[in-house]
Amino acid sequence: MNGTSTTEIRGEFFIDGRRLSYLDFGGPGRPLLALHGHLYEGRTWERLAEALAPRWRVIAPDQRGHGDSDRAASYTRDDYVDDAIALLDHLGIEQAVTLGHSGGGITAFQIAARHPRRVTAVVNVEGPVCDLDDGPSALSFVLSMPYTAPTRQALLDAIGPLAPMLGDKLRPTPDGGRRLPFHPQDTIVSEQGTHGDHWADWTATTCPALFVLARGSQVITPEEGRLIVARRPGTRLAELDGDHFVHTNDPQGFATAVGDFLATLG
Repeated sequence: MNGTSTTEIRGEFFIDGRRLSYLDFGGPGRPLLALHGHLYEGRTWERLAEALAPRWRVIAPDQRGHGDSDRAASYTRDDYVDDAIALLDHLGIEQAVTLGHSGGGITAFQIAARHPRRVTAVVNVEGPVCDLDDGPSALSFVLSMPYTAPTRQALLDAIGPLAPMLGDKLRPTPDGGRRLPFHPQDTIVSEQGTHGDHWADWTATTCPALFVLARGSQVITPEEGRLIVARRPGTRLAELDGDHFVHTNDPQGFATAVGDFLATLG
């Protein structure tokens, strides 16, 4: 897959007075809605957009409470699905492939389940389908992190080991300081909202689907991954080396796997 350069546009629109920001990587290709997971933002899909251009036009929102999008009063599964449909409507897109990582992967197949006419195919990247336990959030460590700090360096020092991952994602504050690209408490509420049994949504549709499983995943076992594929007709499996964040561990291998799947759609 050769890919090409993209001409991205940062856009925004408002839902009930709340700003939703997004990146539209442009081009003449078919639309692909790319949904990041917790702690990330729309730009996480930049390399994928470059690899898929010009055949695919990648549209990547900063989901509610992330990146340049406003914080929200709630973070339910329905909220995320409704935001995605609102974005497609805003752009005048009737149908798209939905792709997502982790919680975004759940949203990707829930959009298909609840709005099947809007989705032509699904790419679920490490999005859990099996019931997760109701114990402490896997992201509870973010609660020790400050949301804001007076300087960039002060915030980097405060987040410690996560500084390499988040350093280029910090946002300015009105007082000249810096903030995280997510609010820690919002993140916990949102992550806990992904818990539950999602089998009904995953198996509700039969459009083509790809499930991307990381061989070193901390979230989904190999047995669970293969069951996820086996229980849904028309679903392919791509296994890649890496951990739960496999799309950043191996961006080239990931883009190739996604590109190969998209090529089967005709």
